[in-house]
Amino acid sequence: MADSAGIQQGSPAVGAAGLVPAAPGAAGTEGSGAAGGSARIAAKKAQLRCSPRPKKLEKLGVYSSCKAEGACKCNGWKSQNPPPTPPQTDQQSNTVNLQEPCRSCSHTLGDHVTHLENVSEEEMNRLLGIVLDVEYLYTCVHKEEDADTKQVYFSLFKLLRKSILQMGKPMLEAQESPPFEKPSIEQGVNNFVQYKFSHLPSKERQTIMELAKMFLNQINYWQLETPSQRRQRVPSDDAVGYKVNYTRWLCYCNVPQFCDSLPRYETTQIFGRTLLRSVFTVMRKQLLEQARQEKDKLPPEKRTLILTHFPKFLSMLEEEVYSHNSPIWSQDFLAGATGGQIPIHTVISAPPVARPIYYSTSPVSVDPSTCGSVSPARKPTSVLESNPVGEKRKTSEPLHHEENKRPRVVGDIPMDLINEVMATISDPATIPETSLLSAHSARDEAARLEERRGVIEFHVIGNSLNQKPNKRILMWLVGLQNVFSHQLPRMPKEYITRLVFDPKHKTLSLIKDGRVIGGICFRMFPSQGFTEIVFCAVTSNEQVKGYGTHLMNHLKEYHIKHEILNFLTYADEYAIGYFKKQGFSKDIKVPKTKYVGYIKDYEGATLMGCELNPSIPYTEFSVIIKKQKEVPGCRPGIVSHASLSTCPHTQQLLYLPQIIKKLIERKQAQIRKVYPGLSCFKDGVRQIPIESIPGIRETGWKPAGKGKELKDPEQLYSTLKTILQHVKSHQNAWPFMEPVKKTEAPGYYQVIRFPMDLKTMSERLKSRYYTTRKLFMADMQRIFTNCREYNAPESEYYKCANILEKFFYTKIKEAGLIEK
Repeated sequence: MADSAGIQQGSPAVGAAGLVPAAPGAAGTEGSGAAGGSARIAAKKAQLRCSPRPKKLEKLGVYSSCKAEGACKCNGWKSQNPPPTPPQTDQQSNTVNLQEPCRSCSHTLGDHVTHLENVSEEEMNRLLGIVLDVEYLYTCVHKEEDADTKQVYFSLFKLLRKSILQMGKPMLEAQESPPFEKPSIEQGVNNFVQYKFSHLPSKERQTIMELAKMFLNQINYWQLETPSQRRQRVPSDDAVGYKVNYTRWLCYCNVPQFCDSLPRYETTQIFGRTLLRSVFTVMRKQLLEQARQEKDKLPPEKRTLILTHFPKFLSMLEEEVYSHNSPIWSQDFLAGATGGQIPIHTVISAPPVARPIYYSTSPVSVDPSTCGSVSPARKPTSVLESNPVGEKRKTSEPLHHEENKRPRVVGDIPMDLINEVMATISDPATIPETSLLSAHSARDEAARLEERRGVIEFHVIGNSLNQKPNKRILMWLVGLQNVFSHQLPRMPKEYITRLVFDPKHKTLSLIKDGRVIGGICFRMFPSQGFTEIVFCAVTSNEQVKGYGTHLMNHLKEYHIKHEILNFLTYADEYAIGYFKKQGFSKDIKVPKTKYVGYIKDYEGATLMGCELNPSIPYTEFSVIIKKQKEVPGCRPGIVSHASLSTCPHTQQLLYLPQIIKKLIERKQAQIRKVYPGLSCFKDGVRQIPIESIPGIRETGWKPAGKGKELKDPEQLYSTLKTILQHVKSHQNAWPFMEPVKKTEAPGYYQVIRFPMDLKTMSERLKSRYYTTRKLFMADMQRIFTNCREYNAPESEYYKCANILEKFFYTKIKEAGLIEK
């Protein structure tokens, strides 16, 4: 975004480097911290309260109605000689003449402040604080562009103005008073900590509590997007409910940060699950992206906490936030708690407002002279700055172009159609999680359910010679050594012990009830591009439960995150079957020069390899395939990854059978129309074109010969090669020639799950991957779709994608591969 009045998808109020939202001021540039803004306003109030009493009367007189005889209607004294703007400090006089007439009603200043003659200094100082808040809100009203926010500011402005006239305390008039939902966000997070982590030792539990405090603090300083912005981003959302919560948040949480004459509440204490659901997804994404971008600024003791533990904490919390039957949102959550438990309200308490959490050891310094003048609900942080035109849009920026304006990948189902079908599924519990598995369940389904319930855990652990040994990790390593020794009796115990405790080796451990029941020991060779799997075993009494498959799937996802996409292992005669089921084969993709001299040789064993696909979510992949198989007539893979990856709700994967059935029913309803019989044959007509039969096109039939599929592989290869050469030679193809580098586009691979580029397409074409024109066209369209997904519409990349796309389809039509 080249120019923006605020951050549209919400913004983290406290960044990874301790940044806080900007505060409004008289004039200047945007980007100062909230601490500096509040301090500046507080300094002005302190300066005014230290002024002589006549100066205070003059200030209050501006906001006091005239008390002169004759029922004067003047509502504030106005000086005959107003000070220059901005006021010149060296020319200001401390003398105040109470007999100076008002420019509006001609009555004196004394006539406007007679009601303040016997008022105490304390009360006068309180009124002066409201005066400065009124001036601040007046500035906000005139600078704010959003209609909903402007309306709230103006209402608060009138409320404080009335409080000065009546010398009363500002009281917000509303149908409901805080808290607005029970349990609150703070209570829900406390319940979550109790529910998921109460079994942990005190030290680990303390870490979880620190993460929970960090999360609560983020919400308390989070800047909500305006209702109009949210309607553009989530059109199907409850707009009325969100607007109500947004108004409450402004009045009770946001504006009072700077207008301390209004009562201030913590967001986490007066709002509950409804507000949290509306901000959680965007908030989680931006917080993690911010932490990754500023990881080098984090102190070492915070780095592991934020980069490793915090994402896992948020993922587990996300499940409970969006789950329909999570117990943490029940008001009687602790009804069955034992007497020995800590009362829930003492587990976590949100940090005070004036003390924001800092990730770095050196908070950002703020110069009051450069403080900004932005409305408090729309404050940018330095971490999420606007991009100049032509640069790639960072992941935290919103998408301004509508979803339906993007060209779809060939074969994709439109997202608006999927969302519409999802809305017709009346019972979300039609696919409940159950331990009663069907005969066609995936091998790892039982293990996956146990992991979700917290019965089993997976941890990658290893020995270290540089750090102080962790007692629990050492106990787990001993447990792994025992499991491997017991399950692999032909392997020398000393050899197993040496490798398990070798710092160069790591082990993915499977933990159940606090004890090790299985694991995979491996050694990574990042420079060679592969990992050697050394041992793999599950204790005998826990086998045939899918633990082995789920272990391997976790190991695959772990290596995808570390960008190692090849496994090698020597399997004995008893293990070959297991590894084949996990995708291993004797066809080794890694060049021999890469692994000779690195991998350990075993006599009598078979070398097997596995190549990973970074686009596959391995721990959930069997569920996706299973759901597709459950639909009659549906082949696995009939719904493309693009449809699934761009869905706003991941639960659509679980409802895949219903979605496909609904789509089939809808299509059948469209074509289930009875047309009158053909009468032309009675008139002597012997034949008619097929396309003239009423209803034939509605069934999906297309005339043959238009958009022909080349059956000769060599002819197809030659045609596609020519088209690809033309595309690569185009002057607007330069952004797409090679894969996007992470250094050039931070967070790109968090947004784009299925990257594609012209270099990769050339390699695929050379390897004869494109057996049909549709595969070729889908990959090319993916390039354009990814570009528009990641970049802003006004960027140069976005424009290049549009121009090159038109050129590509021109060449496709010229080759006769699609209709002209």
